[in-house]
Amino acid sequence: MLRPVTEEDLALLHRLFTDPAGTGEHEWHGWLDSQWLRRLWDENRMLGEDGGALMVAHGDNTLGSVSWSKRSTGFRSFCWTIGITLAPEARGHGHGSAAQRLLVHYLFSHTQMTRIEAQTESTNIPEQRALEKAGFTREGLLRSVVFRHGEWRDDVLYSVLRHEVDLDNK
Repeated sequence: MLRPVTEEDLALLHRLFTDPAGTGEHEWHGWLDSQWLRRLWDENRMLGEDGGALMVAHGDNTLGSVSWSKRSTGFRSFCWTIGITLAPEARGHGHGSAAQRLLVHYLFSHTQMTRIEAQTESTNIPEQRALEKAGFTREGLLRSVVFRHGEWRDDVLYSVLRHEVDLDNK
């Protein structure tokens, strides 16, 4: 399930975004300001008009978070772009595709956007499978868009459109 972020979740989020062991091989981009999550929490509890975050939970266990942000696609046109970060112990069990599917339903049910995008590194095969299981369509390769570990890397772009999702079934 997805739920709002609580103040108690900040410690887990800090580990998932700032600890090399917590971020995973495709998300470690170097040390970050350790207070950025606290500032986001203090500003709007991580839920705003142009984006937000929710926690991914399975039973009593908090597994990570999903997030979304508004991206301009043209003159007065926008879409959501989403991301997911799961704890290392939660990866590889289908929680990611389930959480992304729930986030798609949430965003299409509560906002007027008609397109949701996601990107992942071209070498992140598990995330590509998770996006496809969640109903996303691979659109193409974005060459040299992410700088990590001293080199430029390619991303794969995925999307799902409102008319492709049955909002009556999760």
